[in-house]
Amino acid sequence: MDYYKILGVSEKSTKDEIKKAYRKLSLQYHPDRPNGNSDKFKQVNEAYETLSDNGKKIQYDMRRGGVPQ
Repeated sequence: MDYYKILGVSEKSTKDEIKKAYRKLSLQYHPDRPNGNSDKFKQVNEAYETLSDNGKKIQYDMRRGGVPQ
């Protein structure tokens, strides 16, 4: 699972860009909304939780072979 693809952001995205993408997708996929998708919503939350935390993001980038930002 590629967290960057889930949120639709690049590896060089700023925290604000990541947050903006998360908010948009969380509203779109929220299970309480019409046509919501709980599985996709969980993926979006997991991706945001990792990419919004500097320590977790660095570890994630290292595991996937990227260069930590």
